[in-house]
Amino acid sequence: MQLFHNITVNHYLVLSSVLFGLGAFGVLFRRNAIIMFMCIELMLNAVNLTLVAFSKMWNHTDGQVFVFFIMVVAAAEVAVGLAILMMLYRNLHTTDTTVLNKLKF
Repeated sequence: MQLFHNITVNHYLVLSSVLFGLGAFGVLFRRNAIIMFMCIELMLNAVNLTLVAFSKMWNHTDGQVFVFFIMVVAAAEVAVGLAILMMLYRNLHTTDTTVLNKLKF
């Protein structure tokens, strides 16, 4: 029984564009740094979904290999971002990005 036989690349692209849009909306309109990092990760996962969908459509593994590089960059981003966020919270006792003006000279 092939339940998912009717799913095409267009379905994946629509889902990917919705996820990317939600991530972009979160980055633009949220002030909490943790939420912004999660939205950036959501945008990266939307790009990964698009790459895998096109890779499957064209029967090449190039897109799937590129997804692993994106995951490595995302892991490094999370490590550096959380370190910066911890220092921000330690110094200012908040994760709100609007208070970053206090760090100017």
